[in-house]
Amino acid sequence: MKLIVTEKPDVAKNIAKVLNINRKHDGWMEGNGYYLTWCVGHLVEMAQTNDYNAEYKKWKMSDLPITPENWVYKVSHSKEKQYKIVKMLMLDPKVDRLICATDAGREGELIFRLVYHHVKCDKPFDRLWISSMVEKSIKKGFDDLKDSKSKDLLYLAALCRAQADWLVGINGSRLFSLLYGGKLNVGRVQTPTLAIIVNREIQIKNFIKEKYYINHIDLEGLEAFGEKIKNEAQADIIFNATNGQDATIISVDNSIESVKAPDLYDLTTLQRDGNKYFGLTAAETLDATQQLYEKRLATYPRTDSQFITEDMKDSVNELLPLSSQFLGASLNHTPDISILINDKKVSDHHAILPTTEIKNVNTNCLSRNEQLVLNLIINRLILATAPRHQYSKTIVNADCSGYTFQAKGKTVVALGWKEYDSKFKKRMNITEKKKDEIVFPDIKSGQIFNSVTASISEHETSPPKRHNEDTLLSVMETAGNEFIEEGGEKKGIGTTATRASIIEKLISAEYIIRDKRQFIPTESGMSLIAAVPESIKSPKLTAEWENRLREIEAGKLTKSTFDEMIKLYIIGMVDENKVANESLSGKFKTHSKERESVGNCPRCGNPVYEGEKNFYCSNRECQFVLWKDNRFFSEKKKKITRKIAEDFLRDGKSKVTGLYSVKKDTKYDAVIIMVDTGGKYVNFKLLF
Repeated sequence: MKLIVTEKPDVAKNIAKVLNINRKHDGWMEGNGYYLTWCVGHLVEMAQTNDYNAEYKKWKMSDLPITPENWVYKVSHSKEKQYKIVKMLMLDPKVDRLICATDAGREGELIFRLVYHHVKCDKPFDRLWISSMVEKSIKKGFDDLKDSKSKDLLYLAALCRAQADWLVGINGSRLFSLLYGGKLNVGRVQTPTLAIIVNREIQIKNFIKEKYYINHIDLEGLEAFGEKIKNEAQADIIFNATNGQDATIISVDNSIESVKAPDLYDLTTLQRDGNKYFGLTAAETLDATQQLYEKRLATYPRTDSQFITEDMKDSVNELLPLSSQFLGASLNHTPDISILINDKKVSDHHAILPTTEIKNVNTNCLSRNEQLVLNLIINRLILATAPRHQYSKTIVNADCSGYTFQAKGKTVVALGWKEYDSKFKKRMNITEKKKDEIVFPDIKSGQIFNSVTASISEHETSPPKRHNEDTLLSVMETAGNEFIEEGGEKKGIGTTATRASIIEKLISAEYIIRDKRQFIPTESGMSLIAAVPESIKSPKLTAEWENRLREIEAGKLTKSTFDEMIKLYIIGMVDENKVANESLSGKFKTHSKERESVGNCPRCGNPVYEGEKNFYCSNRECQFVLWKDNRFFSEKKKKITRKIAEDFLRDGKSKVTGLYSVKKDTKYDAVIIMVDTGGKYVNFKLLF
């Protein structure tokens, strides 16, 4: 008998359907020679500090640095039932081999291995490594199971990353909280992200507007421009020298330019477009894509690749007519699949693609966010295979009284991929800023324009804009890349899988607020960045760690060497920052004293507080959160109010009136039960 262990119940259901595993039990399934169960995220997690020493419950400077010699792991309090089921099956004498079917990546590997080791299971296991939940992909994955040893180094890298993050978070948070008298959350990835937002705010506050002037001359309807000039008197001199004088064309340069179609989506570019076009947060886009993956409508979402492999050529060809049919568009070109292929740029997972299941989907069964994201994914596949956009570019240089003026213009030669993009944006009600084409008269080099009319326009410099989800993700993707060693892969701050949660944690901690689509740092956020040392708020640390983690994955660095490096860093951080900056003392909020809690966390028992977008646990080591505008409630045209949250935390359920039924187009009342499986998102179900 073989035991398959997945990361989530929905993935288990898809595998069960393909392998004909049809006998259901509480928390597991069996059939066709298999047992099948799931982890619901991290069943086993890193222990909290007081699990090492009860004295650590009280934060004291004398305890720092906290650097465990032997790491302790424990079963997540809210997931004990499922852990016992997985343990029972792993140790079942009938089971002689396991199959790890958690998500194919660092974190998925860690989720399975922690349980496997905690159970003290020593049975051999294989690794399922797939990027899609469609039947064909699952079958192929089971036909080509990987040897578990091939992922040993990936697991070690994941373990190193988790332990190092724990050390920085625990020691950094305690150190700076004790120094400044407030509860401060410090993290290797979180703090540099906050620094990006804070630094932009400082640039805005310190910005001083400056006027500048541009001289113009009119070449019989064609406007030519001079250079920017800061001195108004100089602009007047040029005006007086050119107004009414003759202008001679120095040169006319014509060229045909082209713009390549955008690449396929990785998660970050999908999140950026989700925000740019529909105002979705990074977390909302990730959640929608994960749901599409579990519904077998899209491939694995947490990918940082924008390409496919050579062996996928035929399957992608099959997707194109289905994609055009889904969008109600016709393909006016012969798709070029070759431009999508780059085996060297596909590591764990290929780019995000739709699946052939889109031909059967009833979009009314999808949430609004799922529909928007699915449309983006499908449209991007069509765009990526379309011809280049071509335009003619004309640059005219003219001389008037010894001063040079220039006119530029573009004329579309072939719309190419932009034809499909424009139609898609019109269909999705996405407004575009269109630039008017400049029609150039027949101008030749040496041509003279008599008595031209001159003018001056006055302008002001603009401050930089605050970051939104789109621009912040872009900066996070490249931050610290200058510190990546030659030949190393440049990934920026965090990973495609974690950037959304980093942003949401900053909001929950009230270091930033999301004002419409902009991020604004709070006073606490500004003060935290002023307080912490450069090594913590710079992306350099993340880049250096990524360099070392990749060396571990490649077998070039041992875990013990990495551990010693991190330990020395933590000791240095504590020793070098034991004296507070007096000017910052008292500037940090202590939320637990200032605010009334909504209730106690069902996972760890700590107070839960209300944030702008959610109700969150005050314990930084706990991930419990209730999102006010979540998919379950938004589909019923409701949000989680403070009263509903209080009911959930007190009784585990709440009676809600005026719920909307999409199918019947009516409203109804029902009791909603909170189902907390301990994962990233809390689930709900109706009781009539």
